Amino acid sequence: MTSSGLPHHDGSELYVARGTPRLGDVVPVRVRVPASRTERGVWVRVVRDGEPRLVPARLDRGDEHERWYVADVLVHNPVTSYRFLLDEPGGYRWLDGRGLHARDVTDAGDFRLTVHEPAPRWLDDAVVYQVFPDRFARSSGHTGPPTGPLPDWALPAAWSDEPIGAGPGVAQQLYGGDLAGIEARLDHLQRLGVDTLYLTPVFPARSNHRYDATSFAHVDPLLGGDAALASLAGAVHARGMRVVGDLTTNHTGAGHDWFTRAQSDPTSDEAQFYYWTEDPPGYVGWLGHASLPKLNYNAAGLARRLVEGPDSVVARYLEPPFALDGWRIDVANMTGRHAADDHTHAVARAIRTTMAQANPSAVLVSEHFHDAAADLVVGGWHTNMNYSAFTRPVWTWVVEPGSTLPFMGLPVPVPRSGGAAMVATMRDFDSTVPWSVTRHQWNLLGSHDTARIRTVAGSRERVEVAVALLATYPGTPVVWAGDEGGLTGVNGEHGRVPMPWDRIDGRPGAQGAPWDVETFETYRELIALRRSSRALREGGLRWVLAEDDAVAYLRETADERVLVVLARDAWPGARLAVTARAAERLHGDGSVTLTPAGLVVGGSRGPSAQVWRLS
Repeated sequence: MTSSGLPHHDGSELYVARGTPRLGDVVPVRVRVPASRTERGVWVRVVRDGEPRLVPARLDRGDEHERWYVADVLVHNPVTSYRFLLDEPGGYRWLDGRGLHARDVTDAGDFRLTVHEPAPRWLDDAVVYQVFPDRFARSSGHTGPPTGPLPDWALPAAWSDEPIGAGPGVAQQLYGGDLAGIEARLDHLQRLGVDTLYLTPVFPARSNHRYDATSFAHVDPLLGGDAALASLAGAVHARGMRVVGDLTTNHTGAGHDWFTRAQSDPTSDEAQFYYWTEDPPGYVGWLGHASLPKLNYNAAGLARRLVEGPDSVVARYLEPPFALDGWRIDVANMTGRHAADDHTHAVARAIRTTMAQANPSAVLVSEHFHDAAADLVVGGWHTNMNYSAFTRPVWTWVVEPGSTLPFMGLPVPVPRSGGAAMVATMRDFDSTVPWSVTRHQWNLLGSHDTARIRTVAGSRERVEVAVALLATYPGTPVVWAGDEGGLTGVNGEHGRVPMPWDRIDGRPGAQGAPWDVETFETYRELIALRRSSRALREGGLRWVLAEDDAVAYLRETADERVLVVLARDAWPGARLAVTARAAERLHGDGSVTLTPAGLVVGGSRGPSAQVWRLS
């Protein structure tokens, strides 16, 4: 399927002026219509106070290739949805975020203007690096099992041991990575080209993942305590980088001081912080886990302790000496939701308000594994870990043929879909949120909760295709520590592989997981390419090709156009009707031929990634 001859609109600067509108503003919105179309008129359908209205569009300019129409949209509601109506011989067409339709469609895919402030501008340029502290680096340099006083739950592991993937010991296997070890390895992050460090939880807990905090009052002494986090944050900031923390607002650990107080004194304030039941274990746990009692936001005082105001946990770590640059909220989709209770949006807004007061440039990221649209349009979370609109569809396209890997929690293997299915999925989910959210979504090829991308794709070449997508797609690229060296793992726990520093450093006789230098160079090159191009960081997204084994899209700003062509397997090439006078190759070994009818993009003998700057 080639779609370069279709009308197009997105929320980028070519179509909507950059900036956050206010209620009452009139915003011009533009649509591009190829000259080959036969439209007799163009309108914008706007929903105002729940009622659709049609606004006529006027011809703004045109040439032999395309016509541009513009219409004025009144921002009357906090979220103003709109789509385009084209009157053509033989019937009308609707253009929304999912594409062009010769039938009526629901409002779910409409474009959106929002008065809610987007994520901070620094996220436009950011590349994030996720670190699981226990598995990244030890400051001691010791490679055997950790020594010294250890908690009774810990199963000490040597740095080269394979992580337990499932069953007993999976949350107790302790490798002994610490915050000072991360600080000592910041050169690695900068060599890769990332500029934002995202840390999974650093609070004391009864597990290696630390999502079962026993206190929010201080940093885990196993990681070096408060002083180590302050030192790491200071070192990160001194390099012009940023650091984002991880917080559980949905639950605490069963060993948390709030929960132990609640159990010991039913009259205490803390006793109201949780949901209690008559069935064992006597309280509600996250997904039934007794180790993770769920927080109850009906309680007076819980919000003030955790998320609201200058004395909250949220605020404390955004201020010196830690000065974190934001929070990623664990299981944000479940926070505040239980049975008839739904405080999620109130909690998200409270966190954002607190953050704006403590650090106006801080980012608020939700974890939401499925359709997050309803939670991303209300002025709470700035953006989401983009599993639905990026990770899952990309996996289905680059997965190794015949793979038996389970598909992110489903009792089925990862399906192998064609490019059209991947694109349709991405467009479906992208279309449900404003462009101001899409351009900051945290896109990832994997995380500490998933299989490794090298295991999914099965080869270095298909990993390169996936990384090219990550580096050139709208949003914020997130790299899970170790993916840049081809580390493997069949699920989240098994993929939490300690970084093999001896191998990375090239020491003789090095042990640990294999490290792929060529994959590292691919990540480094593609991250650098993204940084060199404003179109790749801020441009719109126009799909121009979606075949089984190849896809292509344009990223465009007012001053730059970049064509990305990706093939997961051998592919003969295609003619694309994209106006261009010249092409400069930015990445890959393919070829582009310019003809009066457009571009002919050279094919490939195997997986490939081509990036071209067009003029």
